[in-house]
Amino acid sequence: MYRFFVQPQINQDDNRVFGYEVLLRKQENDTWVLPKHFTDISVTDQAKLLEEAASSLHTAVNNQVLAFNLNNQQLRDPLTLGTIIALKKRIAPAALTIELTEAPTLDEMKLFSMSVHQYGIGLVLDDVGTGSNTYENIRFLLPFVDEIKFAMQNLRMSGEGDLIPASLAFWAQTARDFRLRLVLEGVENEQDQELAKQFGITLHQGYLYGKPSLV
Repeated sequence: MYRFFVQPQINQDDNRVFGYEVLLRKQENDTWVLPKHFTDISVTDQAKLLEEAASSLHTAVNNQVLAFNLNNQQLRDPLTLGTIIALKKRIAPAALTIELTEAPTLDEMKLFSMSVHQYGIGLVLDDVGTGSNTYENIRFLLPFVDEIKFAMQNLRMSGEGDLIPASLAFWAQTARDFRLRLVLEGVENEQDQELAKQFGITLHQGYLYGKPSLV
């Protein structure tokens, strides 16, 4: 059994929940765990769960967005794009953004970006600055997205937490250069809030505001 958990995203300018990231979980022995493979459940079935989440959270009424993750395997499935467009029509006027967890090719990005933007669907590059999503790998993709996300927890888990301030400075400037929203993930305490404030980052997500919870 699969379900979506949601984690709130906060705008520090007005302390408002402006959206939720939906996180897929699988039930095993009365416990909800990360699936070993996110492709074990089809995008079509995930879209049904997402529609239920939008309805339960009243995101349209509350002017909030749902952020939905896709990896490259899912992106390249010829059925994915149509499924997402159909989902957006069903949940309208609720807002929807797609978070790409991996950097696609430039040609893939151009086509996908043009297609989803026609239907008012936002596009996000997740985990910038870590893994394969280095600036050199994604800089030509940035004109085609609306938002980037930087996850402090990734650097902390790899023992590189001391690199966070310099990385935040770089990605905050990159967001300004490309006119992108920047969401800071991994905000866990007031010190993280203050650090974000130093770089003018007002869109936050993390345990300080709430752990992922079942819709």
